[in-house]
Amino acid sequence: MAFSTCSVFLSLFLLFLSASVSLAEIRFMEVRFDNRPIIPFDEFGFTHTGRLEVNVSKISLSATNLDLTKVGFFLCTRDSWMHVLQQLEDGDVSCALLSKLVKLVYTFDKLKDAKGFSIVFSETDADQFTFVFANCLQSQLSVSMDVRSAMYNLDGAYSRRDYLPAGKTILPRIYFLFSLVYFPLAGLWVSVLYKKRLTVFGIHFFMLAVLILKALNLLCEAEEKSFIKRTGSAHGWDVLFYIFSFLNGIALFTLIVLIGTGWSFLKPYLQDKEKKVLMIVIPLQVVANIAQVAIDKSGPFAQDWVTWNQVFLLVDVVCCCAVLFPIVWSIKNLRKEARPDGKAAAVNLTLFRQYFVGVICYICFTRVVVRVLETNTSYRYLWTNVVAAELATLAFYVFTGYKFKPEAHNPYFVVDDEEEAAVD
Repeated sequence: MAFSTCSVFLSLFLLFLSASVSLAEIRFMEVRFDNRPIIPFDEFGFTHTGRLEVNVSKISLSATNLDLTKVGFFLCTRDSWMHVLQQLEDGDVSCALLSKLVKLVYTFDKLKDAKGFSIVFSETDADQFTFVFANCLQSQLSVSMDVRSAMYNLDGAYSRRDYLPAGKTILPRIYFLFSLVYFPLAGLWVSVLYKKRLTVFGIHFFMLAVLILKALNLLCEAEEKSFIKRTGSAHGWDVLFYIFSFLNGIALFTLIVLIGTGWSFLKPYLQDKEKKVLMIVIPLQVVANIAQVAIDKSGPFAQDWVTWNQVFLLVDVVCCCAVLFPIVWSIKNLRKEARPDGKAAAVNLTLFRQYFVGVICYICFTRVVVRVLETNTSYRYLWTNVVAAELATLAFYVFTGYKFKPEAHNPYFVVDDEEEAAVD
């Protein structure tokens, strides 16, 4: 019993930590010869007009003549699950399905000789629920089945289906509004490049590419969420979203590395160690995007879902650390070059120190602070985490563009000219 309880706790605890990852689009899942005590399928924020549709087919059990009231589906909140764990530890119940704190959706004793079932479950309590399959006979029974689940809220006078959770229903508008910010920002950057074309370097065109990719990424994400909201399926927009998300992720990390090395505006080439950083960051971004797709598409029911989450977090941390090394190297070199009677290296040193702090703040906020907000924010206001992350990203883009914009009187060259005049 203790081992089973720990396994159950671990499964749902890992699910809750990553709950914000999954969206309740219509899911099709295949479970094959699985004896896990708990299989979490999805999480959803219901309003008072919530619905859960479940269609299960091709059910195959490895054993018969068992108490199938201990095998089935249920809904539970985070708080109720903590109390159920306590009941299991105290021996008040022998199975989560027997607890009065969970909402039974269907138990397999109702199957009789059938190989499947369909049910529509009405949820009138507004809260965030997890849809879970429980097998309290895991030592005796393995289960195979195909599961189609759909969770939605009925919205408005016409009871339109809204497949986005209560706290994420406005995400399509949020992403679209942010995309409308980036497109004019890209136009403004083009104007700056044209006016200062005599002092434009390759890095400035790369910044423009990053802005355009970010705008397209947000636009595709807005369309993806919009289709999921209305139909429960992305209708191909998820493919475009993943493509632009992949390109934008690689471009952003590459940009940070190139700026950190001073490429094009301080020197026209990359050193071998700087090239090695790029050779590490780019493949890792490929792995991170593959992991993200696997996480989103498989859902927490998949046995390797937790592994993909760990891979994504590890790769993301490594990438964030790797991009800092070129900035640190540049700061170290500029500190050596700084002279008591000169200002060029001092100006550059100040700039790179500021950029280093900016990158650290951006990484910490989007990787740490946003995750803390996701964990502690009410399910009704999960959209605020998206707004916070996008505002931080926008601020970082503006900060980078402002600090490294092309200027006719660029401090790199103005100071050098002054020193040259002083020498003459």
